[in-house]
Amino acid sequence: RNYGRTRRGLGTLEMLLIIVVILIIALLFKKQIMELINKLLANVNKKSEEFTS
Repeated sequence: RNYGRTRRGLGTLEMLLIIVVILIIALLFKKQIMELINKLLANVNKKSEEFTS
């Protein structure tokens, strides 16, 4: 009986640790991620302006 609860709890702990690691990586690379997103959005804007004109 306890095995099922322990296993489910372990899965939750694993998911929590994965989320924490992803958040830490995102915070460490925030500047690079924002630059990439801005470049992509600028490219989308440029292409949409070319398409509409």
